[in-house]
Amino acid sequence: MNVSMVSEHASPLAALGGVDAGGQNVHVAALSAALASRGVQVTVHTRRDDPELPRYVRHGAGVRIDHVPAGPACYVPKDELLPYMDGFAAELHRQWQCRRPDIVHAHFWMSGLAALRAARPLGVPVVLTMHALGVVKRRHQGRKDTSPPARIPLERRLVADVDQLVATCTDEVFELIRMGAPRRRISVVPCGVDLSLFTVEGRQSPTNDPTSPTNGSASPTNGPELTTNGPAERVRLLSVGRLVERKGVGNVISSLPLLPRAELVVAGGPAPAGIDHDAEVGRLRRLATELGVADRVRFLGRVDHGDLPALYRGADIVTCVPWYEPFGIVPLEAMACGVPVVASAVGGLVDTVVDGLTGLHVPPRSPERIAEALAELIDDPGWRLELGAQGARRARSLFSWDRVAALTLAGYERLAARGPARLGAPDLPAGV
Repeated sequence: MNVSMVSEHASPLAALGGVDAGGQNVHVAALSAALASRGVQVTVHTRRDDPELPRYVRHGAGVRIDHVPAGPACYVPKDELLPYMDGFAAELHRQWQCRRPDIVHAHFWMSGLAALRAARPLGVPVVLTMHALGVVKRRHQGRKDTSPPARIPLERRLVADVDQLVATCTDEVFELIRMGAPRRRISVVPCGVDLSLFTVEGRQSPTNDPTSPTNGSASPTNGPELTTNGPAERVRLLSVGRLVERKGVGNVISSLPLLPRAELVVAGGPAPAGIDHDAEVGRLRRLATELGVADRVRFLGRVDHGDLPALYRGADIVTCVPWYEPFGIVPLEAMACGVPVVASAVGGLVDTVVDGLTGLHVPPRSPERIAEALAELIDDPGWRLELGAQGARRARSLFSWDRVAALTLAGYERLAARGPARLGAPDLPAGV
């Protein structure tokens, strides 16, 4: 089978941790590799954002990256990419006329827009994974939402028009149906975790490890000691992910005055050399200073993906408390490393983190409830170990990328068995 992945802003080759580089990049890269291991030929089409990038790059056996020229060959925030989607779609259509894929799988709404415009005239079926929904983003961010005004109406048209929707969690199914998506076209396939990289091997409590990462340290296992009252007296909390306000790191910092034994390590955001110039890091540092906990909060900046397992295994508890989250790969990575998770009871986190079994759920934007949950775990090391062990078992049994690829491929095969998709222009306005 020949599959074209469309991921307009999230390249599998991008450095993770930036404002627009996170879970979708990991998802597209890992799913493509897992499908290729099952004999699928995969091309990932992403927008060229650097003039030095070659047009095509091999990314492991069976996977090719296509850097599509569309708009300026430089970084453009994803919320500003809509004007370039007509050009992106035109280039995809030109390619697919010459080498027609069996299935097009688009990731994110703008990719869906370009994919439908390019594939529908050729009768190629289009699968769409939204990764995030504009209506949910607007609900939680209000005026802080930077999405283009056309996003929500275009998403409503997309979910009604694509051949198959892949939701990553059950909560997303209900959102899609409310938007007008036919239930028969929706399947649920979760994200996965790399179980060869994220393992419990070498797991130890930080209370037995006096080292701790600090600003500017690219290696999370070799940093100098934190200022503490002694390594046995501190419990290490870890937050991993993009540094944007909605990820809830500020809420964790706000919980620290109620948790005198806890220290917080934050991984993500700019490269370590740029930490002092990052606006969100500055905001969070000011908050920590105002609350009198600045000596217990450390920012690592961006951490290489290969260094994350050691970082997880050096934590007592991983916090993942976003205001909303379509899926959330961080809890899976933590669980696979045997670390309990305190997670917001939102979106995909409700599916992955089982309250009382692999971690604890808390309401979003609630420092007091975060503190309560963390205090329970801080005071009970045996329970932390039990939750971590259950999390590792759950990750291994349900969230391997091989299982995710098998479920995805089964959906492709059902769609391909129906024959060519309907021909004609999609029900989408051009030139938006």
